[in-house]
Amino acid sequence: MAGQQSDPSRRKIMRAAAGVATAALCFRIVRAAASDKMTRQQAEYQDMPNGIYSCGLCTLFEPPAGCKVVEGEVGKDGWCKAFALAD
Repeated sequence: MAGQQSDPSRRKIMRAAAGVATAALCFRIVRAAASDKMTRQQAEYQDMPNGIYSCGLCTLFEPPAGCKVVEGEVGKDGWCKAFALAD
């Protein structure tokens, strides 16, 4: 029966380890979400519009010069490969 006495301790350790692993995973997901923007180069950003493709018409554009998926400033007349026409 001596082996059974260590089981509650082992269970507590396993629960604590699972809790720590879950917390670490959640922290990593939140941290990744905060910095999940592409660089202008990754987005293939261009300063000039391409037909109807322009940041000013994109649902991801955040006036006056921001974007939900591209780092830094973007102009309303620019465009990139993440373009999504606003409704």
